[in-house]
Amino acid sequence: MSNQFHIIVGMGATGLSCARHLKKQGIPFAMADTRANPPNLVEIEKEFADVKKSFGNLDPVFLDEADVIVISPGLSLKEPAIADQIAKGKPIIGDIELFAQANLKPVIAITGTNAKSTVTTLVGKMAEQAGINVQVGGNLGVPALDLLSSQQSELFVLELSSFQLETTHSLAPSVATVLNVTPDHMDRYDTVADYALAKFRVYSDCEVAVCNRDDPNTDCGDSYTKGKLRFTLNEPAVNEFGLIKNNNETYLAFENQLLMPVGELPILGRHYQANALASLAIGYGYGLPFEPMLQTLREFKGLPHRCQLVLERNGVRWYNDSKGTNVGATIAAIEGLGAEIKGKLILIAGGIGKNADFSTLVPAIEKYVKAVVLIGESAPLLAAIIGNKADVHFAKSMQEAVAISDRLASKEDSVLLSPACASFDMFKNFEHRGNVFEEVVLQL
Repeated sequence: MSNQFHIIVGMGATGLSCARHLKKQGIPFAMADTRANPPNLVEIEKEFADVKKSFGNLDPVFLDEADVIVISPGLSLKEPAIADQIAKGKPIIGDIELFAQANLKPVIAITGTNAKSTVTTLVGKMAEQAGINVQVGGNLGVPALDLLSSQQSELFVLELSSFQLETTHSLAPSVATVLNVTPDHMDRYDTVADYALAKFRVYSDCEVAVCNRDDPNTDCGDSYTKGKLRFTLNEPAVNEFGLIKNNNETYLAFENQLLMPVGELPILGRHYQANALASLAIGYGYGLPFEPMLQTLREFKGLPHRCQLVLERNGVRWYNDSKGTNVGATIAAIEGLGAEIKGKLILIAGGIGKNADFSTLVPAIEKYVKAVVLIGESAPLLAAIIGNKADVHFAKSMQEAVAISDRLASKEDSVLLSPACASFDMFKNFEHRGNVFEEVVLQL
């Protein structure tokens, strides 16, 4: 590998981490980006003054010089200049493949459409609580290659996207999971099956596979050497984590062993119970003892913008689930909260739809939602699909959406921002959208 000439395509945070890694390894490389002014231009010019660069439209002649192309997850393999290189038989890898080639320590690899960040964070905290020197990152927080600089690491817990997995061949995780598969990124994949297939690459050469019994799209068959664990929101069978009712109380359980009452989890909702069970299955698969794992579950208050309680006022709770950027995430939030509250939900949704099929939202809305307040460019389409299944209102801004929701909410109702869409039509990103929501809500 070492004398092969690499060209990094895409110079965002991931591309920058690849450049630093290759430089440290003494591997010759050049840089390319589809943008004339990539986001990290100042750092790039400073750190890599003597590296060849081609910014702006991808230049086929420039790319021809590469022995290996390192592509950022933000760029599609269908990008014509990249597809052309693939057709010529050029190896195309990403940052996770570079990580896998350089790393000698165990890896826990976590993917799925929704809840990846929460479960990755939980598993990292569980390992830490068990006294392991653990590094957490990947698609969440710190790029995977930047984690390698710590010599003391005993374990890496990585959140991985389908885009990262497309170009990964040799990760071989100790434990791997696909938490769930619901349609997302349909602007990048032809079918849901193609999208699921990309996620399934996480199971390649893993020692223990963790599958979601309630989602048949996550099941990896029986071709795994050491074993398979499952999690479910129903009663668990052998090698399964699930829920058991005992004396009018529901418990997290492994097989027939009661672990802890769900009432001790600081976060409400069945979707969060699924996250807790998935984290326990992953930790158990790696060999973590139960006590530190359960301690972590009792203490963890959740990640920002993920079904986070912002305010309780006049008997109404306000939840920020701005991370609900796809339909599956929003369904999980509606069903998770809807089943736990006495009243009904007022849902704030809308944004950039990414070619999603919104019709699958309708059953959850019909069951748990009394009113929907729509924002952003998908508002008319969402309104047409929801029809008369809930009371529909339109808002031109987050301020207006919150004001309308406040007017509609009665005691014991909850207001849920879970847009089922990307945020870029009105906001910088989902964090910005969530922050604006929280600011407006706290001004009530």
